Amino acid sequence: MLITRRLLAALAREAAQVPRRRKNHNFHGSGAARANRLLNAMEPDSYVRPRRHMDDEKSETIIALRGSFGLVLFNTLGAVASRDVIACDGAALGFDIPYGTFHTLVALESGSLFFEAKAGPYKPLGATEIAAWAPAEGTPDAQAYLREMHTLFA
Repeated sequence: MLITRRLLAALAREAAQVPRRRKNHNFHGSGAARANRLLNAMEPDSYVRPRRHMDDEKSETIIALRGSFGLVLFNTLGAVASRDVIACDGAALGFDIPYGTFHTLVALESGSLFFEAKAGPYKPLGATEIAAWAPAEGTPDAQAYLREMHTLFA
């Protein structure tokens, strides 16, 4: 399958129309696949609760293909440890996050999209992988927290 600008534009349009304001396009056949490879389109008002992957084979690589993102790394207590901008036309195009590192991404412009790769199979995040100090997705506090994350890149 070719990864075309047309595919990216269509996926970005879909993300803008769904309630979560993000949309995946998986290249792997199923959640059981040994390698997860996907496109992820994301709008600036999409909240991704900070997380980490504790499996030592679940480091992940993300490369911006459209737009820009703020990458935020946290310590285990939820304090911001670092922040960086990745952009398809920027100095930093992507990142590789080692397992065990709390992180989140915020889309900095509409239509932003990245490619992601990590080891499979897909497993829902466990209790120790979800940042207990950050609000759950869909809660009233989540949008306030997202605005706070955006201010790191203002």
